[in-house]
Amino acid sequence: MTKKIQDRLNRAFDLRNTPSNTRVTYLRCIEKFEQHCGKPASRLGRQHVEDFLLHLVRARQLSPGTHNVYVSALRFLFRVLGRPELVLVVPRRKQPLVQPAVLAPAQVEQVLGAVKPIAPRTILTVAYAAGLRISEACGLCFEDIDSKSMVLHVRYGKGARERSVMLSPTLLRVLRSYYRTTRPVGPQLFPGRDRRRPLTRAAVSKALKEGLDRCELNLHITPHTMRHSFATQLLEDGVDIRTVQILLGHGSICSTARYTHLTPARMGKIVSPLERLDSLTRPATPRR
Repeated sequence: MTKKIQDRLNRAFDLRNTPSNTRVTYLRCIEKFEQHCGKPASRLGRQHVEDFLLHLVRARQLSPGTHNVYVSALRFLFRVLGRPELVLVVPRRKQPLVQPAVLAPAQVEQVLGAVKPIAPRTILTVAYAAGLRISEACGLCFEDIDSKSMVLHVRYGKGARERSVMLSPTLLRVLRSYYRTTRPVGPQLFPGRDRRRPLTRAAVSKALKEGLDRCELNLHITPHTMRHSFATQLLEDGVDIRTVQILLGHGSICSTARYTHLTPARMGKIVSPLERLDSLTRPATPRR
C-alpha cells in the first residue's frame, strides 16, 4: 500500500472516528486485495475487484460473513479514493440465517472450568454474566467497575455506543478474586503482554480452544458463545426483548431478535394444539 493511500485512509478513519479493530481489519483486507492483484489500489479497476472476490469464493472458500468484511473494506477504500462507480460493483453475499450456538448453564460451568488461565477465564465469565462482547470485556478498566451502584460501564462498545450493564454479586466476587490473584496495576483490568494494552481476543480464543481440547469437551463454540448464551437465557427467563437489546448494546432490535429461537428447554414447555382434541386424548375404550 502506498503512503499516499495509507494517509488518505487514516484521515478518513479519523474523521469517522473508526474503532481501532475496524481499522486493523480494513487495512488487512485492502493489503490482501493489493497483494492478490500485484498493484496499488489506485491502479485497480472493476475486473480486478471481481477477480479478487471470485478468488475469495472459489479458492479460499470464505464464509459469507468473512467475505462481506472484505466487501465492506473495499467499499470504504473506493469511497475514500473517490471512485463511487466501483462501490456499486462490490456485491455482498447473502448470509444464511444460522441460529447462534448457545450453552445451557451446566455447560457454561463445564467450559469455564476447562479454561485454566485466570485472565481468559474471567473474561469469559464477564461475557456470560453481563452479555459483553469479548473485545468489550477485554477492554474493561478499573474505573469501569462501579461496585456501589453494581453496574459495569462499557465505554468502547460497537458503533462507539457507551452503555451500562448489571454487575451481579457473583461476578463482583469473581472479579475481586481475579484481582487478589493477579494484582494488575491498571488502568487495564486484563492487561496483555504489553501492560499498556488489554489482552487480545485471539488470546482468549486460544485459551478457550486449549481448554476444550484438554478436557475433551465436544463443543464447537467460540468466546462469543458466552454472549449468545447470556441473551438466550434472559429471554428464556422472561426478560422482555427491548431490555435485552439495551443490555447487549444493539442498535437495532432486529439484531436481538435472532436470539428468540426455540431452545430445547423452551420447546419442552410448549403444548401442541393436538392435546386439546378430546377424541384423541381420551384413553381408548378397550374392545370386548
